[in-house]
Amino acid sequence: MGDARPVDRASLAAFLRSRRERVRPEDAGLTRGPRRRTPGLRREEVARLAGMSVDYYIRLEQARGPHPSRQILAAVARALRLGDAERVHLFRLAGESPEPPPGPPSEVPQAVLHLLDRLDDTPAFVLDAKWEPLAWNAMADALLGLTALPPKARNITRGLFLTPGVRLADLTPEQRDFARGCVNDLRRALARYPHDPGVTGLIAELERSPDFRALWAEHGVEVRSGQEKTIRHPRVGTITLHCDSLLVPDRDQRVVLYTAAPGTPAHEALRLLRVIGAQDLRVEDQTRWG
Repeated sequence: MGDARPVDRASLAAFLRSRRERVRPEDAGLTRGPRRRTPGLRREEVARLAGMSVDYYIRLEQARGPHPSRQILAAVARALRLGDAERVHLFRLAGESPEPPPGPPSEVPQAVLHLLDRLDDTPAFVLDAKWEPLAWNAMADALLGLTALPPKARNITRGLFLTPGVRLADLTPEQRDFARGCVNDLRRALARYPHDPGVTGLIAELERSPDFRALWAEHGVEVRSGQEKTIRHPRVGTITLHCDSLLVPDRDQRVVLYTAAPGTPAHEALRLLRVIGAQDLRVEDQTRWG
């Protein structure tokens, strides 16, 4: 149910126009054509993409439309390719409580991909809200062996809780804290995406683990940042690295960086790893993320 707040028609109209002009036709799967004069989409194209009448959409942009329904707002948000923050703003301008986003975004912004490539001496990768690696650079692959893993095995929480023979009681306190943070973060993801099959399906799968069920029953939501990670690597030995996460705005993604202070054994190990690369890499699942 909405909050029954009044529609800010003028601001809503201006916001829709600005976002329509920003979307390139090719981004929406349309042909630009030689006679196009508008820098973005035409009004009739937005209406078609949203599955609504052209007249209705025109009235919205002219600040004379009716109170749009939540279904209309969701359709317009998809047609205009709005980010999470923009979607929230659209709903609020229309006098509605923001709807939950449909699911964790899986497309990594091009600028973030460029950043990964430029970090050629630092393992870096991108995670979505359910701890699924979406992209990684060569150093992260050399350290963690992501490319060699089947896609399902790349998920961090599966590695922690569903690896045969691995129990939390056998891990270090640092690794147990990390596991607890993963579970807490999944709880927060479920609150943001309660109907996403990827999130709900992963949690149902993890509930096969008694360790996961015990941590889930704590109802924790706190997540630590800036932790140290110890990784046993088959080529360069045991490495203890500092782990930092940078949030990607409007994507509910994070860039994870593994670093070491210059002059330390870990730093020298990373330098060696940069030379070795990911050749014949087989990192043990149970220590990969701890």
